[in-house]
Amino acid sequence: MAGSSLLALIDDIATLLDDISAMTGVAARKTAVAAKKTAGVLGDDLALNAEQVTGVRADRELPVVWAVFKGSVVNKSIIVPCALLLSAFLPWLITPLLMLGGAFLCYEGFEKVAHKMLHSRDEDEAEHQQRLDAVRNPEVDMVEFEQQRIRGAIRTDAILSAEIIVIALGTVQDSPMGIQVAVLTAIAVLMTLGVYGLVAAIVKLDDAGLHLLQQKHGAGQTLGRLILGLAPKLMKTLSVLGTAAMFLVGGGILVHGLPPLAVALHHLEELVAGVAGLAGLMGMAFNGVVGLIAGGIIVGAQSLFKRVLAGRG
Repeated sequence: MAGSSLLALIDDIATLLDDISAMTGVAARKTAVAAKKTAGVLGDDLALNAEQVTGVRADRELPVVWAVFKGSVVNKSIIVPCALLLSAFLPWLITPLLMLGGAFLCYEGFEKVAHKMLHSRDEDEAEHQQRLDAVRNPEVDMVEFEQQRIRGAIRTDAILSAEIIVIALGTVQDSPMGIQVAVLTAIAVLMTLGVYGLVAAIVKLDDAGLHLLQQKHGAGQTLGRLILGLAPKLMKTLSVLGTAAMFLVGGGILVHGLPPLAVALHHLEELVAGVAGLAGLMGMAFNGVVGLIAGGIIVGAQSLFKRVLAGRG
């Protein structure tokens, strides 16, 4: 695309400007569609990365977020070119990879739900207390502790970044290479800045609340108490929304990739076509149910496989 634009420049400046204008408009629309498709992964990405700095000392939270941000940039600088090469030379692999990504989202979502159902609140609080004890223990090497958290967060980011880029690529795989480059680059930049900007803001909410609580004015103290009360609820809300979005996005990918499911959804939407807005809700519900069932099947198969291996051992 860049080469053809250069030739167009030599041939006719006016034509080039028109082409650039048109391409910018198409790329913007494609980016908006891709961003909508990847929003489910973004919600989970945000919750997971905010959780990664739990247990890190307050004065080290932002340096840890910055370190993970740099790792995320490296991840995407590798993943985006690989995705574009895949689109150029092995385009038939995009749909299978997209399906695998959707299945993985469903698996990840169901695993979270299963963990929540199978583990009591006391167990979760005990794990959280262990993290806090590690921070307070002077014998713990905090540099190594931080590095472990950073490495874990970067690994998580690599998986979620690959999901985001593959989903975005699936929305533009039939577009010219120039559009693909523009959309994937825009998605990578926007998602990275958006996720880690919000993570930085979220992890410092408690500090902002404490600062306001120390103010002499009653309004500042009231706002500080409000922020301190809302901060943990915000994290829980992000986690719940992220998990729900994983079922919706992952299930939606599977539905559109499996013709029988797509046909079933089409028939259901036709049944409620006369009711305003109900078709969209029906589609979301159907995708969510498919995602939940698919995740349950994968988690169940994994559990069975582990039992078989343990029995043989």
